[in-house]
Amino acid sequence: MKKIAISIGDLNGIGIQLALENHDTIKEKINPLYCIDEVMLKQASELLNLPIPSDFNYTKKFANPFTIQPSQITKASGVYSFASFLKAVELVKMGDVDGIMTLPIHKKAWELAGVHFKGHTDALREFFFTPAIMMLGSPKMYVALYTEHIPLHQVPKEVKNVEKLSQFLIDFYENIKMDLNKNEKIGLLGLNPHAGDDGVLGDEEQYIIKAREIAHKSIGKVIYSEPLVPDVAFTPNSRKNYRYFVAMYHDQGLAPLKALYFDEGINISLNLPIIRTSVDHGTAFDIAYKNSMLNNLSYLNAIDYFETT
Repeated sequence: MKKIAISIGDLNGIGIQLALENHDTIKEKINPLYCIDEVMLKQASELLNLPIPSDFNYTKKFANPFTIQPSQITKASGVYSFASFLKAVELVKMGDVDGIMTLPIHKKAWELAGVHFKGHTDALREFFFTPAIMMLGSPKMYVALYTEHIPLHQVPKEVKNVEKLSQFLIDFYENIKMDLNKNEKIGLLGLNPHAGDDGVLGDEEQYIIKAREIAHKSIGKVIYSEPLVPDVAFTPNSRKNYRYFVAMYHDQGLAPLKALYFDEGINISLNLPIIRTSVDHGTAFDIAYKNSMLNNLSYLNAIDYFETT
């Protein structure tokens, strides 16, 4: 059974409730080590009126305690959630755990805390000196993002970087090839409406095609589709042909994914020397600490991923 460090996320949100309520379930799948200290754990437990399981293993103090403010964006919660993540990274780098599972953080809280990363994947790229790939989804459909948290107007410039895009396509294939069925292809999205209509609506698709050709030469076979028309790529007929997709930008891939599989989707960081998964939802401040029934499917799927790798 793999030992997994679980960074606790923003304690003003729902992450700690997920951890406490689902401990008995996940301990049958992994050996969890929660990156939270005794003071903060007891405080959250009392606020939630949830008992701390007797075998709920957690780390020693790694950051200053603070007063939990349910549903609030605070500097203190940002400091603590980032410190929890750093502790998880430290544990996996030292070989004390086999992977990392991250509960949701709030990006604004990280910003208030002086953290310059926009999210976990950005940080992991720097920590491991490698271009980590963000892939989200479930076994029914996965979407990898070529660009992530950048303004939309910057995306075309990134798409025209053929060297970068072709390397992304090569790296993505290398990370998932063991899960591909024989003759299975990966759906590669265009950028423009109608995939550019042969240049009438934009020329970025020509760069995508060049990157695709370079990737196929390196891979040694044709694995990516021609640039798909984005507004039909995720229709039922298209999904019969593809299980994995590459989107050119964040919302192009995640809007359809979340419309179809929001409750069960997870976030996976590929192209790293470690395994990292996460829930594919946020801190849910609207329901945090309100005795709400939480949908735990994304959390459990993120844990299950470690059993398949």
